[in-house]
Amino acid sequence: MAQLRQEVDPGEVGLDVKALDRLDQHFAHYVDEGRLPGYLVSVSRGGRVAHLTTHGHRDLAAGLPVEADTLYRIYSMTKPVTAVAALLLVEEGRLSLDDPVGRHIPAFADPQVYVSGSGADTRTRPAAGPLLIRHLMTHTAGLTFAFYHSHPVDALYREADLESSVVPGSNLAHTVDVYASLPLQFEPGTQWNYSVASNVLGRVIEVVSGQPLDTFFAERIFGPLGMPDAGFRVADEHAGRLSELYGEKDDGGIEPIPGLPLRGGRPRFLSGSGGMAASAYDIHRFSEFLRRRGELDGVRLLAPGTVDLMTSNHLPGGADLRAFGSRPAHDEPGNDGVGFGLGVSVVIDPERTQAPTGLGTYGWSGVASTTFWVDPSRDVSVQFMTQVRPKTLRLFPDLRRLVHEAITD
Repeated sequence: MAQLRQEVDPGEVGLDVKALDRLDQHFAHYVDEGRLPGYLVSVSRGGRVAHLTTHGHRDLAAGLPVEADTLYRIYSMTKPVTAVAALLLVEEGRLSLDDPVGRHIPAFADPQVYVSGSGADTRTRPAAGPLLIRHLMTHTAGLTFAFYHSHPVDALYREADLESSVVPGSNLAHTVDVYASLPLQFEPGTQWNYSVASNVLGRVIEVVSGQPLDTFFAERIFGPLGMPDAGFRVADEHAGRLSELYGEKDDGGIEPIPGLPLRGGRPRFLSGSGGMAASAYDIHRFSEFLRRRGELDGVRLLAPGTVDLMTSNHLPGGADLRAFGSRPAHDEPGNDGVGFGLGVSVVIDPERTQAPTGLGTYGWSGVASTTFWVDPSRDVSVQFMTQVRPKTLRLFPDLRRLVHEAITD
């Protein structure tokens, strides 16, 4: 069974053991306080795992520990995988970043932009230009999420039964057509708003490739990169490895909550935004593929320049997420100094970031408190895996600070 293992002593690759111990103790304290069930953290330098810790439980009630092969719902960490899938089609000439989305999904052929009003009194106008593939990949499409509660279009999503971003009982094709029937919040390309755009991109991949999204991912990404447990479902024989999902309570404790229905048969809805499960080994393989600019173990999936394009800031004028973000949800300190590439965030001004980080650092996180990033300036890759949907819990600034403190050269 493939599982992540430590490959080198930290000191050999310029990492301080005592600082890494402080990192472990910091997050172990969250477990001891009952704020986390357990976690896995890994730090790699030059592609070699130099620090790997598991602590606590993947299932508190059953007393099952977190292990190196534990499986996690990675939610929005699915988005960078979807971006890579689209870039495979771009390199093959079957898709362009400047393709109108309506060329592949007719329901988007005539996008409408919100003007005023709400509910049945909503007024719209035709968009000045087409919605493009690059707008989907950079979250500048004008799409949204129902849970924001900050704009009348968010309410229209809720009225369309999109509270969980999918029409209940529906598939990807139908749900994406429902998105297209709703107005955009703004003219494509003029603002940044984190949204259901990766689901639309996933449907584009299906249409262009002629394959279901799970099949395309398995054949074109997971198989070639050696990511054996990554996918949209967990096989029955591996169900015991899947971590329980917890939610943060108002008192700071945690309790089990429903999660993605990953066990059993193939899901009806294949979410390019957040439908995947994976192990730490899978995420390490994927981040290594990106760190090595499109190649892993002799298998090249993308050209180096394509990965460079993916991991560069695409927001106009070098803007960051806070400046270009369209809604109060994005006006937060963690978005200072951070831009956005094609499916990943990108650090563009380390002096303004909330926690120490290197210029050009890229990665993304999931709603259940999973994250990964690659720091090319220091040749460091990090992942943190747990399963808690937070309310107030903020783990990643401390994680970035503690990793930074461990780098000695």
